[in-house]
Amino acid sequence: MSLVSCPTCGLVQRLPEPEPRMVVECSRCGARLASGNGGRLAWTAAFTLAALMFYAPANLYPILRLEWYGTHSENTAWDGAIALFRQGQPVIGVIVFLASIVIPFLKLATLFYLVATVKFRSAAWRRQRASIFRALEFIGPWAMLDVFVMSVLVALVKLGELATVLPGRGLFSFTAVAVLTIMATASFDPRLIWHASGDIDA
Repeated sequence: MSLVSCPTCGLVQRLPEPEPRMVVECSRCGARLASGNGGRLAWTAAFTLAALMFYAPANLYPILRLEWYGTHSENTAWDGAIALFRQGQPVIGVIVFLASIVIPFLKLATLFYLVATVKFRSAAWRRQRASIFRALEFIGPWAMLDVFVMSVLVALVKLGELATVLPGRGLFSFTAVAVLTIMATASFDPRLIWHASGDIDA
């Protein structure tokens, strides 16, 4: 038993340890307070591993194909960052590099670490791991900055009627990494970090 405050109505009440696939609701407003592990950790691990599988092709294959006056070019996220540096836009180049390559990998590595430590019921560095997860949630939206930059660039190109932009072979993988990373983060329950003992259904 533990005391929790309902995030919706604020009622403080005793919360029993939920069994697998069991949902605990607020006695006043019916808001969801907790749910049993019921394989949630397995879902986080599955989403993380799937995203890691798509990470390599997302960065090795071109994301966009640009056709311009009979010629065409294909560029990866890395090529785009380098091109921005060469064109005198280092700030945007750094943003694209971090948001496209560095941040997604760090997020996936962090999620894998959190899942592994929970799975093996590690009692070390709990407060630090909780802080890491909060940081993970904080930087999550920043990983989509490259999508915004690319959208603006594509819109400018199309408005100018100078070129045709087509999806590249790496676009599906790039999208899959972004979606699976979001799903992995959303499926992870940070309260599992504080479980010192007992069975964790994963």
